[in-house]
Amino acid sequence: MGRSCTLLSGVATPLADYDVPRLDLRLLRQFVAVAEELHFTRAAQRLAMAQPSLTAAVQRLEQDVGAVLVERGRKTMRLTPAGAVLLDQSRQLLKAADDALALTRDAAAGRHGQVRLGYVGSAMYGRLPGQLRAFRRAFPDVRIDLQEMTTIAQVAALRSGALDLAIVIPPLADTAALHTLPFDEDRLSLALPMGHRLARAAKVTVADLADEPFLSWPRAQGPGFHDQVMQLCRQAGFAPQVEQEAHGMHAVLSLVAAAAGVAIVPASMAQVRAAEIAYHPITDDAARFELLLCRPGAELAPATRRLEEALQR
Repeated sequence: MGRSCTLLSGVATPLADYDVPRLDLRLLRQFVAVAEELHFTRAAQRLAMAQPSLTAAVQRLEQDVGAVLVERGRKTMRLTPAGAVLLDQSRQLLKAADDALALTRDAAAGRHGQVRLGYVGSAMYGRLPGQLRAFRRAFPDVRIDLQEMTTIAQVAALRSGALDLAIVIPPLADTAALHTLPFDEDRLSLALPMGHRLARAAKVTVADLADEPFLSWPRAQGPGFHDQVMQLCRQAGFAPQVEQEAHGMHAVLSLVAAAAGVAIVPASMAQVRAAEIAYHPITDDAARFELLLCRPGAELAPATRRLEEALQR
């Protein structure tokens, strides 16, 4: 595609060679009105300005451009070839200017932008999806970049600037320069393969699984959640026999479905592979845990602030 051109004194000149600083958007708007109306009086009425002032504005623009833009007859007016080119270019420039102003105002108001939101896997089975749907309806021009990550990885990403907001499971090792707010609550549940001898039992307790092979995840990925599971087992009188560790809760549940062992998982995920896994609630108060909304302590970008406010509702 060739470079855009304008007409100066009837000669095609590359836009790059044009004296761009002399383009006055107000003059261009006034010229567009005249070019579309082809009548100074109607154009002046449309612009709510005096006709002599509008005539002077077009003359000034012609001087700046170095070409006649409008041929004036006693009863009619018409655009010159240079005027026709400037009309087309002016419309594009004015639209670009209006769009730039609107986008800038939207960005400043948090109606436009991008937010990078991290979350632990179980968060997507609680309040989060509904809140994201509502936010997208209210702010369709804000793009949310969702990233499933462990709590530790999210905290590191917040500190490095790779994330704007994070949904994590406490405790956090170091909350310096971070702000946390309550976000959601969940509790732990037993997950057994459907063919397990206790799968269809009316009630299953943690103690019932003392001799079972357990499936877990590396403590380094989520020490708070990992330690809570270990503590529940200790309270039930045993140390779990960890048969295998998997990276991520979905991987753990896939292993449960494959009858590789049993696991303790968030109750909110009880619909995952429900035909292959039997879920039994843990009624002990120690099975409850919370999710936190976490953000850097620095001032938030407007779109990020909008999403943070929406997630607190």
